[in-house]
Amino acid sequence: MVAVDNDAPRIVSAFSTLGCAEFELDEALGLAARHGLDAIEIRALGGTIDLSAYFTERFGSPSGLAKVLQDSPVGVCAFNTSLRLIGATSQAKEEFLRYLPWAEAAGVRSLRVFDGGETGDDGEMAEALSTLQWWKETARREGFRADIVIETHDFLALTDAIPRFLEMAPDCVLLWDTHHTWRKGGQDPVETWKQVRNNTRHLHVKDSISKPGPRLPYRYVLPGEGEFPMAALRAVLAADNYTGVVSLEWERLWHPDLPPLDLAVQSAQHNGWWFQTPRGE
Repeated sequence: MVAVDNDAPRIVSAFSTLGCAEFELDEALGLAARHGLDAIEIRALGGTIDLSAYFTERFGSPSGLAKVLQDSPVGVCAFNTSLRLIGATSQAKEEFLRYLPWAEAAGVRSLRVFDGGETGDDGEMAEALSTLQWWKETARREGFRADIVIETHDFLALTDAIPRFLEMAPDCVLLWDTHHTWRKGGQDPVETWKQVRNNTRHLHVKDSISKPGPRLPYRYVLPGEGEFPMAALRAVLAADNYTGVVSLEWERLWHPDLPPLDLAVQSAQHNGWWFQTPRGE
């Protein structure tokens, strides 16, 4: 399997390689396969987030990567880039475009970008829209099949920013980080879903408790052992027959004190965080 069809009539279960950044590609695919998951989203491999450099060193060419992936029972649902809509310098855009040959060859249709910014004021909104327009023109000119998905990470974690942004960019695709809008933005995921339901095809899920951690005013914990209201989220997604990606973003690269990803996946499965029986069971 080369890629995951996000329009398939079922939840696509996945994890981000942010939780196993030291792994090689075959190890990450193998971990997902052992747990019966559908896909991985690739943020880091071989200890680096410079995926174009990693792919070049390991596979030589985009066709080399595609050949490796084509027989895998586990798909790749996204490449996670570092581009931000707000603060997208010429160099950042050039670095982002290095992902495109690999995505096009491998059939990966989603390229994660961040929103960026802090306040969502008029200036930030205008800059975000300008970067979106740059991408649309570039993709149309080059004939790219892949598209960007915008993570609700920075200004889009604010409760009033999402509806204002979507009013100006109604056709954009979101990667809804359910934890960020809940923990950072202070909004009930049920209410956020009402705002993002028509634009979301990929979710990030994770759990935490209010106790401060080493780097944050909260502490990440194994899925199902914290305060995130997953039962309520599951209910609204099921009611709307959501069939996109639900991906565990276990941020072990940034928080090395966290347990290994394998344990987090086990906890997520035990607590039904992918809403279904894993593939193959």
